[in-house]
Amino acid sequence: MPESLTGLQVISFESRLRHETAGLLEKHGARVLSAPALREAPLSEIPEAKAFAEAVCDGEIDVLVLLTGIGASLLLKAACNYRPRAELVLGLSKLILVSRGPKPSSALKPFGLRPTFSVPEPNTWREILRKLDAESPVAGRSVWIQEYGTRNLELIHALGTRGAQVRSVHVYSWTLPEDTAPLKAAILKIVRLQAHVAVFTTALQIDHLLWVAQEIGMAAAVRRALNRDIVVASVGPVTSEALERHGIATDITPGHPKLGHLILAVARRARGLLSEKREYDAPLPGTARIGK
Repeated sequence: MPESLTGLQVISFESRLRHETAGLLEKHGARVLSAPALREAPLSEIPEAKAFAEAVCDGEIDVLVLLTGIGASLLLKAACNYRPRAELVLGLSKLILVSRGPKPSSALKPFGLRPTFSVPEPNTWREILRKLDAESPVAGRSVWIQEYGTRNLELIHALGTRGAQVRSVHVYSWTLPEDTAPLKAAILKIVRLQAHVAVFTTALQIDHLLWVAQEIGMAAAVRRALNRDIVVASVGPVTSEALERHGIATDITPGHPKLGHLILAVARRARGLLSEKREYDAPLPGTARIGK
C-alpha cells in the first residue's frame, strides 16, 4: 500500500544508494531525511596488491574469499599493475574462489572468471564457513580474504581454528561524510522523538551514528530513543548484530537481506510497531497522528 508510511518521518543512513532509498520510501508515503553516515574512501594505493598478485601467480594461494563487489574489482584491477592480466587470470582460475553473494561474482566476469561457489543468503561469514566446511575444508590451506571497511575478525578467527593460514587484503575503508550536518540533524530528530523509523543498511552506519552522537553528548539519548520510541529497521543479520553490540534491538529485518525487501518490510510493519513502542495515540508535536 503506497500510503502505509504516510505521516511518518523516516531516517535513512544509506550513502551509496541514498537517492534510490529515499525514492522507495517516498513511494510509500514517508517523509524521508537522508543522513549519510559513511563515505567510501578507496585507498589511493593498495599496499597488499603487489603481494597478492605475486602470490596468485606463484601458486601461493589456495582459497580466495571475495566479500564485496567493489572491493573485488579494485583488488583485481590493482593487481594488474604488478603482473600481466593473462597471468593473473590463469592463476586465479586455479584457486577456489568464494563469492559472498552476487556482487563479487559480477566483479569476476570482466576477467572471464566465475566463483567456485557463491554463498547463500543472508551472505554472512557464517554461510561462508558452512560452505567451505561442506565443500572445501581449509585445513592446511592458504586462505586470502578481500576485506571491506573493518576486518572481519570472526571469519579470520574461525578459519584459523580450522587450520587455515589466513591473510586479509584491505582494499578500501569507510570514513565519516565530509558534511556531518545531516547526521547531526538526524540525531536531534531521534532524541526529540520527531522521527518514527530509523533505517540501517550497513553495520558501520550505527558505529558512525553513535560516534557523532557521542561527540555532541547525545549517544545515551540516541540509544534510549531507538530502543523505546523509534522503529529500528535493519537490512540483515550483519547489521542487526552491530546494532545489538551497541545495545540496540532491531524491530524489522526482512526475509532477504536486500534493499527492496527492507523497504517493503518497513512499509508493512512500521506503523503497527510504532504504536506498540509508544503505546499511545496522541500525536507528537509537529507530526501527523499515528493511529493503531
